[in-house]
Amino acid sequence: MVDCETRTKGECLRRVQTQVEQLPAGSWVLGHGWNQNVWEEGYGNTSDLDDISQTHPIYLTAKSLHAGWANSIALQIAGIDMSSADPEDGLIQRDHQGQPTGILFEGAMRLVASQVAKPNQNEIILAIDHAQKRLAQMGVTGVHDFDRRDCFVALQALHQQEKLKLRVLKSIPLEDLDHAVSMGIRSGFGDDLLKVGSLKIFADGALGPRTAAMIDPYQDEPDNFGMLLVDGEELVEIGQKAVKNEISLAVHAIGDKANHEVLNALSQLREFESLNRISPLRHRIEHVQVLHPDDLRRLADLDVIASMQPVHATSDMHMADRFWGKRAALAYAWKSLHQQKTRLVFGSDAPVESPNPFWGIHAAVTRQNRDMQPGGDRWYGEQRLSVYDAIVGYTREAAYAAGMESKLGRIRSGYLADLIVLEQDPFDLAPEKLWEIEPVATMIGGDWVHGEEQIELI
Repeated sequence: MVDCETRTKGECLRRVQTQVEQLPAGSWVLGHGWNQNVWEEGYGNTSDLDDISQTHPIYLTAKSLHAGWANSIALQIAGIDMSSADPEDGLIQRDHQGQPTGILFEGAMRLVASQVAKPNQNEIILAIDHAQKRLAQMGVTGVHDFDRRDCFVALQALHQQEKLKLRVLKSIPLEDLDHAVSMGIRSGFGDDLLKVGSLKIFADGALGPRTAAMIDPYQDEPDNFGMLLVDGEELVEIGQKAVKNEISLAVHAIGDKANHEVLNALSQLREFESLNRISPLRHRIEHVQVLHPDDLRRLADLDVIASMQPVHATSDMHMADRFWGKRAALAYAWKSLHQQKTRLVFGSDAPVESPNPFWGIHAAVTRQNRDMQPGGDRWYGEQRLSVYDAIVGYTREAAYAAGMESKLGRIRSGYLADLIVLEQDPFDLAPEKLWEIEPVATMIGGDWVHGEEQIELI
C-alpha cells in the first residue's frame, strides 16, 4: 500500500502517482495514512485522484481508519452517486450540489472497501509472519488483535504449523456474535498462544475526521457533535447476549458522549451480571480518549478496564486543542484515571500508530512528541505517569486484560518466559531518550525470536 502519511497533500499524490505508473490499467491502487488536519488544503477530493488516473480505481484510508478517499472510478464501482443514501452508520461527504466528493466516513467506507479484492490466506499468512518478526525486533511478545475472520484463520494455520511466534488475544467482531454464541465460544477459549478475547463494538468515530461523539459540539462547528454509532440502549441489548454467553465487551469510545453512553450501558450490564449470578467479566473501553468530568470515577467504580494508547496523545494534541478546546484537559487522562484506581492497559492502535511500545512509554512519561515538543509544562503535563506505571500498563495490566495475569506480565518463577534484553535501563535513562530504546533480543516462551546471536548466556 502507498504510504500516505505525508506533511503535504502534494507529496501524498506524488506517491500515489508513482504507484499508478507501476500497475496496469484497472488495477486497484490502495494507500493508507493521510491526515487532512496537517495539510494546508484540508481534505482531498475525487478530482485530485482523477487527475492521476481515470483507469485505476484508487482508494486511500485515513490515518485514523475512520475515513476513506476514493477517485471517481472507485466510487462508480461501489455504486456511489448523487442518489446514493448514506448508510445508517456512515456518511458520504458531498459538495454544495450534492455530488459525492470522494471522502467517505465510518460505515460508508465499506461501500468501496467491499469492492477491493481480498488477499488470499497464503498472502495473509506471509504478512502476519513478516509482522511478527518486526514486532519481535520492537520487543513486542503479544498483541490484542481486532481484525476479522480471515486473520483468525491465518493465525490458526500458523499455530498449527508451529510458526506462530507471538501471543494473540483475538477479538470477536460484532457481526460474528451470533456465530460465536451458536458455537459456544466464550472469552478465554484457546491456549497460551492464541486465545479468544472480547466482542469488539464501535460506539463512535474518531478525532481526526471529527466523527467522535461529543456531548457539546466541536470548536467552531456548532452543528457537529460527531457520530454515535451505537447508543447505550443498543449496547445493553448486545451486551446482555454476550454476557449470558460469557463473552466480555471491548467497546471503542473516543468522544465524551460515546464514553458516557458506554459507561451507562456497562453499569446496567454489571447489574445484569449480578442478578443472573454471572461472574463479572473483564469489560474494557478502547481509547477512553476524552471524558466528561462526571465520568472520571466511573471506570474504576464499575471495574472497567481503560485500554489506552499513550502515543495518541502526542500525535493528536494539536487536533485535540483545536477541536475540543478546554475539554482536552481530560483527554488521554492517564494520571487522573490512575489516581482513581482505574486499570490502565496500554497499546498502540497499530496501524494507526507505530506498535513500538517504547514510543508509547515515552509519550506516557513525558507528554511530549519525539522532538521534545511542547516544552515547559508539556501538554497537560499533570497527566504524566512514572516510568514504572507506564511499563506496568504494557506488561502486567495487559496480561490481566488477556486473563493471563497468573502466567504473563512479570518475570517471575512459574511464569512464561516472555522477556526482552535491553542495553539501557529505562529507569535510569533520561525520559526524553525512552523512545530510542531498541531491544537487543526478545524471548517468547523460552525461545529466542529475535537477537539470539547477540546474547551470551552466563
